[in-house]
Amino acid sequence: MNKVYATCEEAIADVFDGAVIMFGGWGPTGDPENLIRALVAKGTKDITAIASDPGNDRDGIVYGIMPLIREKRVKKFIGSYHAWNQEFIKQFKAGELEFEVYSQGIFIEKIRHGGAGLFGFYTDVGAETLLAEKKEKKVIDGKLCVFEPPLKADFAFIKAFVADKWGNLQYRYTGQNFNPTMATAAKVVIAEVENIVGVGSLNPNEIHTPGIYVDRIVKGGYYAPRF
Repeated sequence: MNKVYATCEEAIADVFDGAVIMFGGWGPTGDPENLIRALVAKGTKDITAIASDPGNDRDGIVYGIMPLIREKRVKKFIGSYHAWNQEFIKQFKAGELEFEVYSQGIFIEKIRHGGAGLFGFYTDVGAETLLAEKKEKKVIDGKLCVFEPPLKADFAFIKAFVADKWGNLQYRYTGQNFNPTMATAAKVVIAEVENIVGVGSLNPNEIHTPGIYVDRIVKGGYYAPRF
């Protein structure tokens, strides 16, 4: 039941080329930056990355999955927007990576369905746009709707504020935006946390992700933003 790994390198050792990986995000409280950098160092490539955005590099400050983008390790990105990431846009225009885009609400709902074992849903969002051109459609209550299948992953790299050794997690602030849902939708969930406490130290009423969803824990702390 002790799910703590000594290093990020050990926690991601079995992540393979071509893996589908979810990355929790939304700033330093939610980005698993140390896990991402360990993945860059490992050399993993041809990744399908699922995240809100592809991160960025502004004035030398690198965040999110930008290190993977910059090293051209991502073959397909599924998310909500490109974050005005010029390197990402350059690779997309050159045909070096694929971009599958969804509005943020649809994006997280697809992940929620993946985690809940559901088979997808119909929505009128985007049904009459080019994004729905090849998707299944039907009219519901007089509205044209498009079918959205669930999103699942081989691995989820998530970030939490504190964990106990059984993997029960608490998040802070915007870290709750995507991490809790992604923790339900992957075969292997790896949590980078700032603090690790003993079992029984967390108030059960304040646990955001139950340990049953979490396979591995590693203490990451704050990352060095210049990379």
